[in-house]
Amino acid sequence: MRDERGSAIAEFTLVGVLLVVLALAVVQLALALHVRNTLLDAAAEGARFAALAGASPAEGAERTRDLIAAAISSTYAEDVTGATASIGGVPGVEITVRATLPVIGLIGVANGLEVEGHAPLESVG
Repeated sequence: MRDERGSAIAEFTLVGVLLVVLALAVVQLALALHVRNTLLDAAAEGARFAALAGASPAEGAERTRDLIAAAISSTYAEDVTGATASIGGVPGVEITVRATLPVIGLIGVANGLEVEGHAPLESVG
């Protein structure tokens, strides 16, 4: 039989590295989902704001930019557009956000993430 002294150290190191990589991958996935959900919520809130009587899609896009800058970073709020749209045959507002998909920390693929928020237009009278 071969002498197995010292093999526990090698096993511990290999398993430890594997577990650390797995834990970091889970944390990165959670960060990417957090960024996506935050952008989606900001787009929906911007669409609701733009759908109010007397507001415009441009004001909704600006509201979305402000929310994203406060929650994540202003670099994620650089490509925000607002437009009127038909939502299920009902006139409404659509806010679109294109941002970086975080791959390593907050660094990632430019315009790798696109979310939209919709809201029906409010009518008076």
